[in-house]
Amino acid sequence: MNFEHWRHYARGWLLHFSGRDDAAFDAFVEAYRILPTDRQAALHLAAIAAQKKRYDIAEKWFAAALRLAPEDADSHFNLGFIREQMGHAADAAVSFGEAVRIKPALDRAWYGLGLSCARLGQHADAAAAFTRASDLQPMNGEAFYQLAMAWHHAGERDKVTTVVKRLVGFDPKRARQLIKDTERADLTHLIPEMPF
Repeated sequence: MNFEHWRHYARGWLLHFSGRDDAAFDAFVEAYRILPTDRQAALHLAAIAAQKKRYDIAEKWFAAALRLAPEDADSHFNLGFIREQMGHAADAAVSFGEAVRIKPALDRAWYGLGLSCARLGQHADAAAAFTRASDLQPMNGEAFYQLAMAWHHAGERDKVTTVVKRLVGFDPKRARQLIKDTERADLTHLIPEMPF
């Protein structure tokens, strides 16, 4: 055990726990400098930077953590999220794609992949990703909403209808919004009358 490394790491953890994130960040940087194989220090640095919306710095530290553990699906997801926040949809899609390759049941990564593909104008790919997200989370109204929007942009009217019918069963308010956003007044009859 490297005592000097451990001292800085523990100091960073305590400072972060007490809400002194700038000082914690500096301590984790020093811990990582002393032991550049410390994946946990890199993850702490990425998390602190992301929390402060310093996405460029968070991206650097998630990438450092992934160099040490390239098969960590959650870190690929987090890197994808950071890249999506930075407006780098193509890079985000790559990261989300890696996350679902490693961990196919990671529903939030499928959802992120769908958002990235939609931003890139790849609506059929977005629909495929949102389909997987909604299969994994069958009561996630937002995943179904995004799925229908992807089909809408892909010009698949019948598939939008299918999603609206499914969404009406557990989230009629979101189904109503979906009908409005897709300009599908012909589907209004599917929405039950609400007593309020």
